[in-house]
Amino acid sequence: MATCADRKQRVFLVDDHALVREWLTSLINQQDDLEVCGEAETAAAALTAIGASNPDVAIVDISLKDHSGIDLIKGLQDSHPTVPVLVLSMHEETHFVERVLHAGAKGYIMKREATKKVVEGVRQVAKGELYLSEAVTQALATRFVEGRTPVEHPVIEQLSDRELEVFELLGQAQDPQQIAKKLQINAKTVHTYCARIREKMKLSSSLELFREAIHWHERG
Repeated sequence: MATCADRKQRVFLVDDHALVREWLTSLINQQDDLEVCGEAETAAAALTAIGASNPDVAIVDISLKDHSGIDLIKGLQDSHPTVPVLVLSMHEETHFVERVLHAGAKGYIMKREATKKVVEGVRQVAKGELYLSEAVTQALATRFVEGRTPVEHPVIEQLSDRELEVFELLGQAQDPQQIAKKLQINAKTVHTYCARIREKMKLSSSLELFREAIHWHERG
């Protein structure tokens, strides 16, 4: 008979890429102390399913089809505050780390460095501890040592989470069609976000926006 100590930690997955969910499921279910108890590809579905499955940890991608994952984290803090969130993200800018931690996440891992880090992160946040992977910790330490402020363009703080994602991808020299494909939204929506960002930054053209995004990305 299994004891409480033998009980597996139950993990819920939120990612809009089926292959990522399959990979995470395989990785987690190979562990003696972990198991996947459910999954969702949208924030709306995740909020409902997490309430029903009552996981010990939720792994959340912050780039989702219907809403920003950061909005989902805030929603989980309101509706399921006892479920710790581990973020698995393609975003490497430290400003995203700061935003997700402020929203209530307990950990942050970059997708490019995953695998063992995911398992380590799940176990640590399940114990109520904070988990930042080595790459994330190094990026934050570098910003601190170099004396850079968390936000070098004051308007960045005014951008919504989705607008910040679009702005970062512009800074990586991606055009609206490429951004739409990566975020799994349509190009018209990307153009709408770009227009909002230009208005908030008081920029007169798409070229100015592109240059500002490139400059911000290069500053890290």
